Amino acid sequence: MVFRKLTISFAAAMFALAAPVAAKPDYAIREIPTNGTTLHVRIAGRGPAVVLLHGFGDTGDMWEPLAEDLARDHRVIVPDLRGMGLSAHPASGYDKKTQGVDIAGILDALGVDKVDVVGHDIGNMVAYAFTAQYPDRVRKLVLIDAPVPGLGDAWEWLKRQPSTWHFNFYGPDEERLVAGRERIFLDRFYNELSAHPESITEATRSHYAALYARPGGMHSAFSQFAAFPQDEKDNQQLFARVGKLKMPVLAVGGDKSLGVKMGESAGFFASNVQRAIIPDAGHWLMEERPEETVRAVAGFIRTP
Repeated sequence: MVFRKLTISFAAAMFALAAPVAAKPDYAIREIPTNGTTLHVRIAGRGPAVVLLHGFGDTGDMWEPLAEDLARDHRVIVPDLRGMGLSAHPASGYDKKTQGVDIAGILDALGVDKVDVVGHDIGNMVAYAFTAQYPDRVRKLVLIDAPVPGLGDAWEWLKRQPSTWHFNFYGPDEERLVAGRERIFLDRFYNELSAHPESITEATRSHYAALYARPGGMHSAFSQFAAFPQDEKDNQQLFARVGKLKMPVLAVGGDKSLGVKMGESAGFFASNVQRAIIPDAGHWLMEERPEETVRAVAGFIRTP
């Protein structure tokens, strides 16, 4: 539980979210200025670099099992996205194209040229925006259980589903409704979008609720959704410019969630797509089926 311990320890010192917990000495935390904001970044291991990008309802803590596995032979870089977790909350820049530049700035600050990129949920969207803007910097790309705005039928299908009503749930009144009820709001996602809600533990739920309840936390999270129309336009322009991505791409779906649609989605904008479906899993693959998900992703990353 390295990354969660690291984040809780830092949060205790800065925000009194939890008691300090000692971190392993070979893991580091940095606050890295990039692209007009500052991102909270966890760094572990040595070797080829891999960056892990989380989604809504999580922070970089979600990657703990995968990061610990990959850190055996990789340099693992795990940021909290702009406005999320322990990163700063700028007033703007929540379109995913801007956040792709955020990631480039982190890599520049760390002296990293080429990386493998892994995303989940909104992290997929940032991963695509980064990769399409800097294709020569990406060796492999992994996208887990979310399509990319504006590209392919899976995105249009997802927008029509009743379960994605939150795509249009943002604004001052919505923020007032959620204020003080962040745990209730997040529970809705954990419970309804999973095959096994019990796999998302009380400790995990409480941890994320405390982080999202920090000043500006929900406003920034809602801003991620509010940017979707702009993301659609930006991605269509990027695709028109760069065409299909050439690097190997792994599309991973939970069989009780997007499943085969992940491969169909990735095939729209990438020419070398492999597919993996995690059985008996919903959207929260790292929490519901961590061993199977780590095996699929780490195996793909390590394959020559």
